[in-house]
Amino acid sequence: MSREKTKNKKVDTLEVYSYKMALFDAISSSPVAKSFLAGSFSGTCSTILFQPLDLVKTRLQTATITIEPSCNSGMIATLGRVVKNERFLGLWKGMTPSIVRCVPGVGMYFSSLTYLKQNVCEHPGPLQAIALGVCARTFTTTTMIPITVIKARAESGVYRYSGVGGAFKTIYMKEGLKGLTLGIIPTVLRDAPFSGLYLMFYTQTKNKISRDYLEGPIGPSLHFTCGVIAGILASLVTQPFDVVKTKMQLYPDKFKSFPESTLMVYKKYGPAGYFKGLVPRMVRRTLMAAMAWTVYEKLMMRYSLK
Repeated sequence: MSREKTKNKKVDTLEVYSYKMALFDAISSSPVAKSFLAGSFSGTCSTILFQPLDLVKTRLQTATITIEPSCNSGMIATLGRVVKNERFLGLWKGMTPSIVRCVPGVGMYFSSLTYLKQNVCEHPGPLQAIALGVCARTFTTTTMIPITVIKARAESGVYRYSGVGGAFKTIYMKEGLKGLTLGIIPTVLRDAPFSGLYLMFYTQTKNKISRDYLEGPIGPSLHFTCGVIAGILASLVTQPFDVVKTKMQLYPDKFKSFPESTLMVYKKYGPAGYFKGLVPRMVRRTLMAAMAWTVYEKLMMRYSLK
């Protein structure tokens, strides 16, 4: 009897090993799967490193409601206030939903982009790059919108949830499915144009540089510089949608629809209200996207994944 059990155990182990090898072969032969893994790894690094900037951006966008107008609400002052009231690790509040959102999200974006390049346009020009970036990001953004809502609320300090699972359950029970998709329109209008514009600026800037330099020792620095330029320009254009998105996700009773919320921001805060939190968002999105693309490109070249 024991011999039979040992034999069955060996068979099971062999089947598991065969399954793992088959899975590895499938991944290693699929450019889309490789892009997902490379993108997820680059997303992990950049998300952890730049989370404090995202938290500060969210706090600045809610400052006019959550703190007195007389308080200094600049980026440095907000950083100091978070550290003072919530300690240094408070800067990484919302880290878990950020990881849950950004890591698979970045992987999905790069794999979607790879799929579209393979099947739609292998060598995109400026307009094609915008279209590819918009399509890839729209798919990712709509898929991850519940985590985006939870992430914004975790960073704001306005809500208190017991983890991502607890937040999901609480929002669904109190606000229904609508609560988990709050701000989806401005979120798409923020992310899709950002990715389209970023990809256009990034690819066009990169195309101006000799391939010998890009694949040489200074290649990562050049990729990073191209990413920084692209991020600054794309952030400026899409910032108003980020502000409206945050208002809708944090205060659904006051900011009920996208047109109404856009008008309310203008009435309450003027044109400057659309650019609340621009500096930390610009720094974060620029450095995060630049780092993600740099790590992604390096991995794709190093392991011959392209």
